[in-house]
Amino acid sequence: MIQQSSLSEISLWLSQQGYEGVAEETLLSGFCERCNSAGISISSALILMDTLHPDFEGHAFRWDSHDVFESSSVYDFTDDGTAREAWESSVFFHLIKENADEARHRFYLGEDTKFPKLSELKQAGHTDYLAAIHRFTDRGSIGEMNAFYSHWLTRHPEGFHDDELAALRLLLPTLALAFKAASCMRIIGTISDVYLGRDAGRKVMSGTITRGEVERIDAVLWFSDLRDFTGISDRAEPDQIIPFLNDYAGLVIDAIHAHGGSVLKLIGDGVLAIFRDADQSSGCAAALASEITMRTNLTVLNNRREQEGLPTTDVYLGLHVGEVFYGNIGSRNRLDFTVVGPAVNMVSRIGSLCSSVDRDTVMSREFMAMCPESMRGFMVSIGRYALRGFARAHELYTIDPEMC
Repeated sequence: MIQQSSLSEISLWLSQQGYEGVAEETLLSGFCERCNSAGISISSALILMDTLHPDFEGHAFRWDSHDVFESSSVYDFTDDGTAREAWESSVFFHLIKENADEARHRFYLGEDTKFPKLSELKQAGHTDYLAAIHRFTDRGSIGEMNAFYSHWLTRHPEGFHDDELAALRLLLPTLALAFKAASCMRIIGTISDVYLGRDAGRKVMSGTITRGEVERIDAVLWFSDLRDFTGISDRAEPDQIIPFLNDYAGLVIDAIHAHGGSVLKLIGDGVLAIFRDADQSSGCAAALASEITMRTNLTVLNNRREQEGLPTTDVYLGLHVGEVFYGNIGSRNRLDFTVVGPAVNMVSRIGSLCSSVDRDTVMSREFMAMCPESMRGFMVSIGRYALRGFARAHELYTIDPEMC
């Protein structure tokens, strides 16, 4: 007989884990272990939660007592292909189609297992199966995250007893709420990283959201854009423009992230990023490492697009180092977490000069001077240039073409 006091303790534990922000893996394993201790015989569990992410549809969390493991993974969008086939052959899809909330399959009674996955679970030694969907309303949904999907198994010879099922049905809504809290925190982090950039997103998440709250920082600045984007846009088919931008923006952003940079803005075909390091020499080295990674991957991308008969381009890059204001700028109802200051204007002017001087990468004298000495030997001056908005001419550098 399951004690009511045990169920109350589990429910209280779930509530506490939810508001404390515990990870989903810890929630699931802790829940299953406490259920088993209370007399609810759980041998394995699966929880699915859709999310709001540009690269995948949701997260799957698993726990198994036989192999003593817990795991989490992501699953692809189920719009088409094998992911769609797997989803449509699942118990959960059947429940949605039938507008039902629960399904039970008692393997120990020899009930038909028409779903492919259930046959695998039966062969693994499980005797009873319970699947449940706890739906959110429109007010509680975020994108496709509109329900809490779970299934529960036991290896007890007689399956789940009635009191075990009643206990699970009592506890699952609280578990769903705790999971939803954890998932919402994950989504907030994803949105802030994707739309604000890694560094800016983390600052906003930590509470730096007051208008005018800025800090002076010394940073390595990156500004890049695409060669002849306007001309390519005019010549290309309309449905090719967004994939074109995604290919090249992805190339640039991945290279920046690979070496610790933070992308602050996508401005049409342009990318503004910063590299922050206690040692600015290291920041300059990281920016140059990103440039090398980008150029290497650009060759691969252009070869692939040429073979597919798609338009190709090059990336113009300006690099500078200087002091900027970094923080919240805007109105009360619309803020932008970004960098401003003469150094930002400088790097954008340097990047725009690339086409005029017929160089892919152009650097300021300040950037060159801050680079590690071993890297300066690869740089050559291209002369002094008047930059729009600046009173005096500035000496600019590029990577020695013979060294490339």
